[in-house]
Amino acid sequence: MAVELPADRALAKVRFLIVDDNAAMRGLIRAVLAAFGCDYVFEAADAKRALGILAVEQIDILITDWKMSPVDGLSLVRHLRDPEKSANPFIPIIMLTAYAEPSRVRAARDAGVTEFLAKPFSAEQLFKRVQVIVNRPRPFVRTKAFFGPDRRRVTNEYEGPERREDAAL
Repeated sequence: MAVELPADRALAKVRFLIVDDNAAMRGLIRAVLAAFGCDYVFEAADAKRALGILAVEQIDILITDWKMSPVDGLSLVRHLRDPEKSANPFIPIIMLTAYAEPSRVRAARDAGVTEFLAKPFSAEQLFKRVQVIVNRPRPFVRTKAFFGPDRRRVTNEYEGPERREDAAL
């Protein structure tokens, strides 16, 4: 199935930051984003460089790998979601990783990842994640144990009678 690129170059001004310690992977992701019409793509080989870029550039979407050193992508996400440490705790984050076991997906979600994508990936899969972020941004939730995009993806469309006792209150 072919990826439908926006005819009006809707993604031209969206600013991406790719964080991956593998230069070839950064180049591949950059090439895919360029094919989508993205003009502003920044790269960082590690979390420290990523934080440096985030301190001086207005980034709209961050794409990070999980397994990096000395700081992994999950630790980077946790840092970015901490409103006391991060200049932009609301930044949409796509975790693009080869570690796609359900426990890892849950850990990424619980750390505040906006979208998750397993390697190897297709251009279409990445485009769909970007589309969701741009066209249907999720509200953020703050609790004692979590700050990040709402983890619930299913909307309740049930219109039948309430069965809970407290529903009538």
